[in-house]
Amino acid sequence: MKAQPPASHFIDGAYVEDTAGTVIESLYPATGEVIARLHAATPAIVEQAVASAKRAQKEWAALSPTARGRVLKKAAEIIRERNRELSELETLDTGKPIQETIVADPTSGADAFEFFGGIAATALNGSHIPLGSDWAYTKRVPLGVCVGIGAWNYPQQIACWKGAPALAAGNAMIFKPSEVTPLGALKIAEILIEAGAPKGLYNVIQGDRETGPLLVNHPDVAKVSLTGSVPTGRKVAAAAAGQLKHVTMELGGKSPLIVFDDADLDSAISGAMLGNFYSTGQVCSNGTRVFVHKAIKEQFLARAKARTEAIVIGDPQDEATQMGPLVSFAQREKVLAYTEKGKAEGARLVTGGGIPNTASGEGYFVQPTIFADVTDDMTIAREEIFGPVMCVLDFEDESEVIARANATEFGLAGGVFTADLTRAHRVVDQLEAGTLWINTYNLCPVEIPFGGSKQSGFGRENSAEALSHYSELKTVYVGMGKCEAPY
Repeated sequence: MKAQPPASHFIDGAYVEDTAGTVIESLYPATGEVIARLHAATPAIVEQAVASAKRAQKEWAALSPTARGRVLKKAAEIIRERNRELSELETLDTGKPIQETIVADPTSGADAFEFFGGIAATALNGSHIPLGSDWAYTKRVPLGVCVGIGAWNYPQQIACWKGAPALAAGNAMIFKPSEVTPLGALKIAEILIEAGAPKGLYNVIQGDRETGPLLVNHPDVAKVSLTGSVPTGRKVAAAAAGQLKHVTMELGGKSPLIVFDDADLDSAISGAMLGNFYSTGQVCSNGTRVFVHKAIKEQFLARAKARTEAIVIGDPQDEATQMGPLVSFAQREKVLAYTEKGKAEGARLVTGGGIPNTASGEGYFVQPTIFADVTDDMTIAREEIFGPVMCVLDFEDESEVIARANATEFGLAGGVFTADLTRAHRVVDQLEAGTLWINTYNLCPVEIPFGGSKQSGFGRENSAEALSHYSELKTVYVGMGKCEAPY
């Protein structure tokens, strides 16, 4: 099983290699097999990528927004035509089951290019400001060369979520995927060239922890958009702030999902399972603190246990598989350590907590896990696990659960299940998070903004709002009469 690209990097419309860079081995998470060997970008590769992006950006920004949008929409068409091929690559890259990647990964990337291609001609307009006989106008202008730093849970989607608004606004982008999932973004870069983008407009370079700072600190980079952990976000934001660069941070979370006693129980369990087990729990917005009203707790746990134990775990390339492995050995060890800590601190293990019997070979599989009787001070209730571990906490009072839900440094997402829509709106209005759901969970269509508050980051991805983070406002005052001075 191989997925070796022609070379490690895609720069100026072509694959480029520099074997002096550190070797990056891409492993298939279901078996641990090496499927590709690449090299991290050297300083020379970074310079090459920035120079070509800088050149292409001038050409691209000179086009009308309509012309730019035409290219992005063409890229969306190509992605959809190749959805199966791209989904299979995403499964090899991440270990996510093909039944998931084929509906959630390249397709959401295509949605981003289609959406931003469609609004490019109308969403970047400025305003006219009358000032008596004088007047002023504003216009939105691109920032220049933008850097996108991706995470390993949704590599193709993130490459598109960052690239689409950046390009629609007239910028160029250099995208660095996670070294754990280096393959999918290269295909997105290929497709953009095929769709008509100028060479150099969207470059992909591989790298590790040493590569990011080369990009973030480069004087010709105007903006950095990171999807990653809170500690990484703090480092990147601090480096960018030192040079007053524009920054978008989409970071981690420990989001609350509140289930009231009048909720549709099956629907609430579905939401909790989607918010904990989809993508083997490797989703930043997951509702990993599930607050369930005491009156329905045991009923909730019994049904959730039965449904969890029926999840089909196995070969991600088998369309019957519902849950694949975690992305890496290190991630599996981290998740298993958290489950052991949960047991040691007194949480009740309802199901899971180990490695499934059906897992074979060297794959990084874990069981979907539910803990009950979790208290707010337990480690599993405070720290982001990033694996399929659901923590169920009890509550009785509305004001109490809101206070407990907000008692965290994170503020990415949250959800409420209740039949009382007045209460639903009242509760979400008080939850300190950037993205919230009522009677559903983790739906992120491109039409709505996505992002967090508090330590979960700032800025927004998707929707027309994203364009404001990839452009800046230029104001022009027009004097219509003679200029006078008092001296």
